[in-house]
Amino acid sequence: MQERFQSVVKRRLQIHIENNPPLFPWESQLVEYPDYIEESSLALTPNWGWLAQQAKLNLPVTLPEKVFQEILEKCQQMVTSSLPLGAKLVQVVENFFPNESKTINDLAGLVLRTSYRSPEMDTSPHIQSDYADLDPRQQMALSLLAAKHLLTNLTLPVSTAQPVVERLWLTSLGALTLRVECYTQGDVTQLVVHSDLPTQGILTLQGNGSIAMAQSSTPGCLSVELSCKQLQSIYTLEVDCPELDQQPLLFVINPSI
Repeated sequence: MQERFQSVVKRRLQIHIENNPPLFPWESQLVEYPDYIEESSLALTPNWGWLAQQAKLNLPVTLPEKVFQEILEKCQQMVTSSLPLGAKLVQVVENFFPNESKTINDLAGLVLRTSYRSPEMDTSPHIQSDYADLDPRQQMALSLLAAKHLLTNLTLPVSTAQPVVERLWLTSLGALTLRVECYTQGDVTQLVVHSDLPTQGILTLQGNGSIAMAQSSTPGCLSVELSCKQLQSIYTLEVDCPELDQQPLLFVINPSI
């Protein structure tokens, strides 16, 4: 009789639980969970591999990654502009500090006149090592300094006096090196770019109505070149490495004869 009673109770409990399943502590109502997670939902956030370059800039205070990323993106937008460097610096930084145009312009002049760092960014003891601890004026100076270094690194001037220019860009997967050569044979000028990529990638060189592209499925050396009878004032070089970053890195080549 007792076994029969226990069996009936057990069955009624099972029916009750099936009709009224218990909730997890974080649930306020019954939620249906999928049996598996789609692979797409496991995808990692974009890898901003270009940001490793900040280490090479040797800034007096390290910028937060998000700030550095936004400054780099602004520099990419401004690098092809014909504006003077000082005006480019102001436009890169001014959106970070609304209603501070006069201060930013004054500091941009200081940053341009110094060989390495603005007087705002000296190494006196009261300067903290954390960006968040800097006052707004110091943050402006630091941002302008970072923009100056980035725009300089993204610009490759070549000429008959300096026919070869090289750049090193640090990435999260290793160093990216570029070597730009400009030389004349007869009435034709050759613009050649040699690169050493840390991952597979694509080089795209454009200018004067022409385009040249080279692609590699493995890390290593990759070259691209253009021939022209009359040089254009600027050429763009796009380095696309999807394993590093969703956005290509854009350089400007300024040739002069």
